[in-house]
Amino acid sequence: MASKGSLVQWPVDRPLLGRGLAFALGLVFTAGFAPLGLSLLVIVVLIPLLYGLHTTSPRDAAGYGFWFGAGAFLSGTYWIYISVAGFGGAPWFVAVFLVLFLVSVMAAYLSITAWLIARLSRGEPLSLLIVAPSAWVLIEWLRGWLFTGFPWLAIGYAQSDSVLAGWAPVAGVYGVSFAALLSAAAVVAAFLASGRQRLVAGALVVLPFLGGALLERVDWTEPYGPPLTATVIQAGIPQDQKWQPDMLEPTLRFYRGETLKAAGSDIVLWPEVAVPSVDDYMTSFIDRLGQDARSAGQSIVFGILEREEVRGETRTYNALFLADGGPVQRYRKQHLVPYGEYFPVPGFLRQRFDMKFIPRTDLSPGGREQPLLVHGTDTPLAAAICYEDAYGSEQLYALPEAKLLINVSNDAWFGDSIAPMQHLQIARMRSIEAERATIRATSTGISAFIDAGGKVVEQGPQFEPVIMTREVQPRTGATPYVRFGNTPVIVLCVALLAAAWVRIRTGL
Repeated sequence: MASKGSLVQWPVDRPLLGRGLAFALGLVFTAGFAPLGLSLLVIVVLIPLLYGLHTTSPRDAAGYGFWFGAGAFLSGTYWIYISVAGFGGAPWFVAVFLVLFLVSVMAAYLSITAWLIARLSRGEPLSLLIVAPSAWVLIEWLRGWLFTGFPWLAIGYAQSDSVLAGWAPVAGVYGVSFAALLSAAAVVAAFLASGRQRLVAGALVVLPFLGGALLERVDWTEPYGPPLTATVIQAGIPQDQKWQPDMLEPTLRFYRGETLKAAGSDIVLWPEVAVPSVDDYMTSFIDRLGQDARSAGQSIVFGILEREEVRGETRTYNALFLADGGPVQRYRKQHLVPYGEYFPVPGFLRQRFDMKFIPRTDLSPGGREQPLLVHGTDTPLAAAICYEDAYGSEQLYALPEAKLLINVSNDAWFGDSIAPMQHLQIARMRSIEAERATIRATSTGISAFIDAGGKVVEQGPQFEPVIMTREVQPRTGATPYVRFGNTPVIVLCVALLAAAWVRIRTGL
């Protein structure tokens, strides 16, 4: 279904070339994200892809969408192999299978997206302006929560350093994705259209950028009280050493010793499961931390495994404790990592396969809405453990009450790959959406201080001990995204796609 008069056509008559081109575009797409962060490249890559989807049949478009997704997720999430095989101890063929399975599932989402774009745009340039951003963002949102979700490589994250990030406090990361896709689709429409339609499309190329630049100037929140002094401590212990019994005492000695040196800090943050043990084995150590915190007038926030008995059943949580001399405050991780913190197979299969990469028991998730950790009497903290910060809407219950964001993680699982940089980019987007500063502590990096505009004001190196101290400014108030979440942008996408479908059905 090539557009009449087009100077360029997608190679539909050469299937291997067409799929190879789509796959190559997917590989390049990843360069738009951290660590390279070539945000404009994402839009540039989308232009030929959208052109191809718009000028081919829905069936062919679905195939090209799949191969684009395969290239993007293979190059963007290869680090899963490192965590499964390198640190999880799985055989290489099992790790390869899991990576390719995930890549295939993610590519299938892109295949559906491509089919919708081709089917509903009907080769009409201005229809592409409506259908392309709506279909892409709706499916991007779906893959962020369906079957536990995997929101990695959402287009909006690549725009954290561009003016399009100005849309984030209004419509969240998916609103930023919509803006980027609208601009890319407008370039294609301007190329294919003529007359007034070309003028309209040309204006829409730059409108998302102009809107983002204007929105960046808006302060949706305001400072709350004086700045607080915070210290982040990163031990830099490799993942393959962290849980060795002879490392427990040196680990505890390092974290407590560096905390005592930071007696002037209001908040001291340790990483995810910084204490490599369960809380009922560490009661005396936790009590000692509480005494230290009371003497220094500070809050010590640290990761640990928490165990409790519930109706005769032992449950273990990936938890974050806050010690300040009073009763210990707790936050339990609610969004667990499949195949990492729980293994979704029946118990009898675990016993049959005696492999160390399959956990014999699962961690339990915390509640969807939990009491906030509170520093002092008036500074609530919104906590996220590990990749929970990739699920921004799940953290909205803590806002606007929370005045600061804290994120702890253990990105040692991903070695010297692009994953820690991608994860930091995601954390930055959460700050932009909520207009809250983030204090971030990780086991081996990247630990960082992020301001309310999403700018990294200081970050530590990877794979070595890091102690960083800075002032952070609590903020109060609510951005539109905090108030309404993803609902407005998803309703808009559904409405636009429904309108396009009705138009086709009625022949308008």
